[in-house]
Amino acid sequence: MSKHSEKSSASAGIVLNIQRYCSHDGPGTRTTVFLKGCSLRCKWCANPESIRPKPEMTYDVSKCTGKQCGLCLKDPFPAGAFYFEPGNDAQVKVNWDLSADCDEALTSLCPTGALDVYGKQMTVSEVLDEVEKDASFYRNTGGGMTLSGGECVMQPDFSAALLEGAHQRGINTAIETAGNIPWRFYEKVLPHVDTMLHDYKLMDSERQKKWTGVGNERVLENFKKAYETFPDIDFIARTPLIPGVNADEDFIRSVLAFIRPHKNVIDYELLPYHRFGLGKYEYLGKVYELDDYQTPPDALVKRFQAMIDEAFGRTAEKL
Repeated sequence: MSKHSEKSSASAGIVLNIQRYCSHDGPGTRTTVFLKGCSLRCKWCANPESIRPKPEMTYDVSKCTGKQCGLCLKDPFPAGAFYFEPGNDAQVKVNWDLSADCDEALTSLCPTGALDVYGKQMTVSEVLDEVEKDASFYRNTGGGMTLSGGECVMQPDFSAALLEGAHQRGINTAIETAGNIPWRFYEKVLPHVDTMLHDYKLMDSERQKKWTGVGNERVLENFKKAYETFPDIDFIARTPLIPGVNADEDFIRSVLAFIRPHKNVIDYELLPYHRFGLGKYEYLGKVYELDDYQTPPDALVKRFQAMIDEAFGRTAEKL
C-alpha cells in the first residue's frame, strides 16, 4: 500500500447513513453515502438529521416506558436533560439544549431503544469497503458511489479522500451539492467527481434567503465557475419543486437560461416536494415549518418537464 493510500485510509469523517441500491442519485445503480452537516436551513428539508455537523441524539417517545425505567434521569446522563412533567410519568421529556452532547455511549444505555444517535465517525476505508460490496451492480448498470448530505462538501478533505479512493477502486463517483460552500472546498473535491448533481432552489437572492437562510450569490458563482473549470464533469441541475415557493414558469425559465449556455450541464431534473421526513423532526425535538404545503400536481410537473425537454432538444411527453 502506498503512503498516499495509507493517509487516505486514516482520514475520517461524520457519516449519517450509507444507502444501497439507489436509482435517483446519479447514473445507474448507486450506493449513496450521506454525510453530516449543511450550510443551508431549507424550510422544507426532508433530512433535518443531516444539518448539524456532529452526531446528535434522537428520541422516539413511543418506545419510552417512563417511570418503569427512568434510567436517563440518573448518572451518567446530564442533569436535567431528561425529566417528567408534573402529573405525567408515562414518558420522559427532553431538554434538547442540555441533551445536545449525549453521544452513542450514553444513548446505548437506553434499554428500549428510545434514544439513538444520528451519525457516526467512519474512516475512508470503512466507507469504501461498504460501498465496494455492490461493485458488480455498478459495472452492470454504469452506477457507482454518490456523496450526499446534508452538504457533503462541508467535509471537503473527507469527501475528496472518499472520491479519490473510489476512483482508485474503479468506482464511478457523483456528489449532490447545494452550492453554498467556499470555492476552495470545491477545488479539493471536484477533481475526483464524474457527475455533479446540484440544486437550484430559487434564483432571486432575497427569496432564497427567506426560504433557506442565505442568499444565492455564492451558489450561482460557484456553479458557473464549476461549469467552466471542470468541463469533463457531467453536471445535472435539479430543483426541489414546491408550490408557493418556486413552482412557477418564470423560475424554471430563469434556471434554464442560466444553465443552457454550458454544454456540460446535461440535464435539469425536478424533484416534487414531499413530506416523508416529517417524523424526523419529532425525533429531534424540532418543528416542521411547512406543515400546510402540498405536493405539486402531476399536471404542473409535466408542464414544467415539457419546458425542460424542449430546452434540451428532447421530445416532450404529451400532456
